[in-house]
Amino acid sequence: MSRPEAGDSPPHAADGNANEQVTLYELVGGRPWFEALVARFYDGVAHDPELRPLYPEADLSGARDRLCGFLVQYWGGPDDYSRQRGHPRLRMRHHPYPIDARARDRWLAHMRTAVAAAALPEEARPVVEEYFERASSAMINRLPEA
Repeated sequence: MSRPEAGDSPPHAADGNANEQVTLYELVGGRPWFEALVARFYDGVAHDPELRPLYPEADLSGARDRLCGFLVQYWGGPDDYSRQRGHPRLRMRHHPYPIDARARDRWLAHMRTAVAAAALPEEARPVVEEYFERASSAMINRLPEA
């Protein structure tokens, strides 16, 4: 499985034939896998006293739908997210929310827990974990308070 750099196309996993590539979306069985991942992640966020206030919606269903759609598209699934919302512009969309290193660490801990509980092929696990590490670090937009 290739390891993308920021801005690259989604990674692909070799399926045994050097000329054929399979996306992570295909490898994990499509949207249901991402829905389960996102549900586990937001179950943690919903009970996190520091992260939950960063989500202004009364319930997290909108956030769940947006993250799931983004991840589906990023990892090779349908481009419904961009057709509905335009370019992801993740840093711009997250800028209004105060994300410091502590918030990022809490977010990443919940995502790591969700990934650990996922039925994910071992060769894909480091690629997925590395992506979330890199993406969550890129969302930091506040310095720690002195």
